[in-house]
Amino acid sequence: MRKTAPGMHNRRAPGKPPAPFSCRLVIMAKLPMAGRVKTRLAREIGTSEATRFYRATCRAVIARLAREPFWKTILLVSPDSAVASAMLPGGPRRMAQGSGDLGARMHRPMRTLPPGPVCLVGTDIPAIRAADVRRAFRQLGRNDAVFGPAEDGGFWLVGMRRRPPLADPYNAVHWSRPDTLAAVEANLAGHRLGLTTRLFDVDSRSDLVRCRSYFGRVVLPLSV
Repeated sequence: MRKTAPGMHNRRAPGKPPAPFSCRLVIMAKLPMAGRVKTRLAREIGTSEATRFYRATCRAVIARLAREPFWKTILLVSPDSAVASAMLPGGPRRMAQGSGDLGARMHRPMRTLPPGPVCLVGTDIPAIRAADVRRAFRQLGRNDAVFGPAEDGGFWLVGMRRRPPLADPYNAVHWSRPDTLAAVEANLAGHRLGLTTRLFDVDSRSDLVRCRSYFGRVVLPLSV
């Protein structure tokens, strides 16, 4: 039997818990104010209707995902001053997105949250299901990062195992382009990458019509 050196049998201080390790889902949300959300959609259906859509789908997505026991949910809020706003759904812990462009704000929780895999999603894709997110977390068991591809060439989910930590994947990436996801994947060349369910963003009137097959009129503007 191997003997333990004196003083080496218990390195952890008495009563000290192990380092926290759990799955965390970060949901990025904007304060649903007219002119600040779904601006591309607003050009087709009007600002008030686009804002109403965002407010409804934001609440629906958060309610659907935050009740899952598989992960801890964090609401990442913009602007920072809206962290305590009653206009956003209650329940999940809230954090400010902080400064910087979209890439910087998306990567910040990957660098700062406690140990464990992290997936990040937005709030303006009504088709997100808890099963899609669970699939992404499972893929992180064998991949360094996982993406939920969007039909427009972007992505609706990014997940990282964070062990080892990855460099900024969004360097020189142009957003809202057909090659956005391809550019991010190129930045992560040499790492193991996975893909989960392919979904579509809602940026046009025709996208809204497609939503009817998922959720009905509850998340649609009245004029569609």
